[in-house]
Amino acid sequence: MSHGIERVGVVGGGQMGAGIAEVCARSGLDTVLCEVDAVAARAARERISASLDRAVRRGKLGRPAADDALTRIVCTGSLTDLADRQLVVEAVVENQDAKTEVFAALDKIVEDPSAVLATNTSSLPVMRLGRATGRADRVIGLHFFNPVPVLPLVEVVTSLHTSAPTVAAAEDFVTRTLGKSVIRSQDRAGFVVNALLIPYVLAAVRMAESGFATAADIDAGMEQGCAHPMGPLKLADLIGLDTVAAIAESLYDEFREPLYAPPPLLQRMVEAGLLGRRTGRGFHRYDDA
Repeated sequence: MSHGIERVGVVGGGQMGAGIAEVCARSGLDTVLCEVDAVAARAARERISASLDRAVRRGKLGRPAADDALTRIVCTGSLTDLADRQLVVEAVVENQDAKTEVFAALDKIVEDPSAVLATNTSSLPVMRLGRATGRADRVIGLHFFNPVPVLPLVEVVTSLHTSAPTVAAAEDFVTRTLGKSVIRSQDRAGFVVNALLIPYVLAAVRMAESGFATAADIDAGMEQGCAHPMGPLKLADLIGLDTVAAIAESLYDEFREPLYAPPPLLQRMVEAGLLGRRTGRGFHRYDDA
């Protein structure tokens, strides 16, 4: 079925949504990215253009291919422009109410009853989002990783309602069309990667919070002592501390394990708007934000 998917929609134009739209366009697909309004849509297009420019500068992509990819993307402020899409990926803020609202709207707007409706959620139950529609069998989790144009993995998450043809179509689309790798997960909070990653990140936050070691030393320890490409607090800053906190809350809500509970320091930083790289300050400072 995925060989017939030529028209893709993405809802949300932040880091993840813009990245998903970019890789779809670079794979030759007719791509529509929807944001909350025209201003946000223009910002999303600029974000994608800047990412393509970086790929060209780094020798990862030729200028003609970058220009061609950008021509394949339409950025809009109206969900109704997704009516003819064969696959739509939701990539809005990691909040169940916001995501549920998107899926309820897509159910009314997307005309093809066989279209795949996917969520890029990091931790929320796919089944709950599917039940906001009248086609829960066509709803699946496709969890991409940041930065989407660089990282090769997608988690495929199936709910109890997701049909076998939907799984096959989604996996084939990810592997054959986008050229990415797939791992499969049951519909449990955090899926595979974040269920392993977030307790590690939270342990680093607690270490910094207690004064046991500085953020710089914690990250240096894992980078230079364990050969990790990025320390846990730098990684938290890259993900976004608000997203880390949201994933931790989802994990704690489901499992009630203390290791999943977001530490007070993390919650205060989110409240203060110190969200990491994209705001210029998190556990580290960033002059290029």
